[in-house]
Amino acid sequence: MPELPDLTVYLDFLQANVVGQTLEGVRVASPFVLRTADPPLKAIENKRVLGLRRMGKRLILELEDDLFLVIHLMIAGRFRWKERGAPITGKIGLAAFDFSNGTLLLTEASQKKRAALHVIRGEAALADFERGGLEPLEATLEEFRSRLLASNHTVKRALTDPDVFSGIGNAYSDEILHRADVTGQADACDVAGRGGAALRRHARSPAGVDCPAANRSQRRLS
Repeated sequence: MPELPDLTVYLDFLQANVVGQTLEGVRVASPFVLRTADPPLKAIENKRVLGLRRMGKRLILELEDDLFLVIHLMIAGRFRWKERGAPITGKIGLAAFDFSNGTLLLTEASQKKRAALHVIRGEAALADFERGGLEPLEATLEEFRSRLLASNHTVKRALTDPDVFSGIGNAYSDEILHRADVTGQADACDVAGRGGAALRRHARSPAGVDCPAANRSQRRLS
């Protein structure tokens, strides 16, 4: 499942390539990928991309007219950047987003299609997707420790709980724990009591050159 390292790579790439560009059209190969009907998908066509953000494991394109395109890659969803107008990829292709400078393909190499698109109008509607987890990239040590202390779970479960921390799933939590030399079955309060500094440090560097997840996503975009 794409997690914080993958999403950071995608976000950085899209920030550099689609912000300021016009989303000229959206082609959907699987009708199940679109989970909203109002506003319609047509509403976001020919709208300029004003910005991008991440909310948990979702990527959000901010568009003109107070519109948002919310993309959840789920387990097997991936992005590929191609030349403008590139065809949707065979059986794994779900959708294509045609920008004025290229096409972003959404693929999902799984029999169960779980990736999802939502077209949303307004910040109030967007807030419904917020789980309240602490952002690891922005958290101070005290904030990080307080979330661990408040969690009555193992440290592994605390890291992967979207109500506790944002964007960390099973695979990335294993990387964080391995680098910090902490067992996942340790009590979260005990780990916080020892400072939690190593956990926070490794959770805050998801796109480093030695991060396997980030490197895999960088390769997939090309």
